[in-house]
Amino acid sequence: MLRIGMLTSGGDCQALNAAMRGVAKVLFEKREDVEIYGIEDGYKGLIYGKYRLLTSRDFSGILTIGGTILGTSRQPFKLMRVPDDNGIDKVAAMKKNYKKWKLDCLVVLGGNGTHKTANLLREEGLNVVTLPKTIDNDIWGTDMTFGFQSAVDIATNAIDCIHTTAASHGRVFIVEVMGHKVGWLTLHAGIAGGADIILIPEIPYDIDKIAEAISRRDKAGKRFTILAVAEGAISKEDAKLSKKEYKEKLKNRKHPSVSYELAEQILAKTGKEVRITVPGHTQRGGAPCPYDRVLSTRLGSAAAELILDKKFGNMVGIVDGEIKAVPLEEVAGKLKKVDPDCSAIREAKNVGISFGE
Repeated sequence: MLRIGMLTSGGDCQALNAAMRGVAKVLFEKREDVEIYGIEDGYKGLIYGKYRLLTSRDFSGILTIGGTILGTSRQPFKLMRVPDDNGIDKVAAMKKNYKKWKLDCLVVLGGNGTHKTANLLREEGLNVVTLPKTIDNDIWGTDMTFGFQSAVDIATNAIDCIHTTAASHGRVFIVEVMGHKVGWLTLHAGIAGGADIILIPEIPYDIDKIAEAISRRDKAGKRFTILAVAEGAISKEDAKLSKKEYKEKLKNRKHPSVSYELAEQILAKTGKEVRITVPGHTQRGGAPCPYDRVLSTRLGSAAAELILDKKFGNMVGIVDGEIKAVPLEEVAGKLKKVDPDCSAIREAKNVGISFGE
């Protein structure tokens, strides 16, 4: 009997169900003696023993459904070695349930924090295979994560919708896109949506340069300006602060987010009215786009092959269009950021997009 545990951890996104379906369909196709234990609500389910046995019917009809049929939760990696309120050793509890259920492998779908814990479990002797899920596209070792392109589509649509009202009223509009630490989503949606200014965490901005870019458009007879702003965008002044100082500043910030602070500064510098749109969690919801359905199916299928071949301790990634097994120890703890000197940034600048530098 081949017993597989499967869980989704961290923030949800499109194509989680599609990826799990890819794993399950291959396993059920290749083996008749397969049991899949659907672990509920992420690592929390593995810690507290919450699961249900899944059959092939559970994976039917979920290719196009967003979210996760298993539920998810956030379990910060830095607290994994800290006992819970009842004194339960989380790592010991996860190992105990893995052995109690007689699992041959644990399949984990998640982002950066999820992969740190997956690697920890690998170090503790568990057989683990992971799949890269996040709308941020910031996981090391893969060119693309599933969920990213679907989120790009939604964020781009938000910018598209803002174009008509911005042009009609001659205003400055800010569209705040998800991304605390990296700017892949904002960069792609900003370019695709025709944003005039794109602000990402990797390139600290100068408010005077932003004001200059808006003024240049005014002088060119353009009635509006659209900014695509990552929620983690940071000014050059704040970028000089220590991590502790910056966190303290954020605690005392009078604005709900960086976009509202920018709006106030732009009004003061240019006299232009500013309106803010925050698509928020809509970027992580809804059906996966066709690209993500294909990508997640391929990754899921490859993960199943790794399990059948007993090649544990790997994340399934995609590099230059080809599926690749990437050792978990190479993935865990690394963040794939936007290189400010990359060709995408250079080409965006060539077409006149400002990055507030």
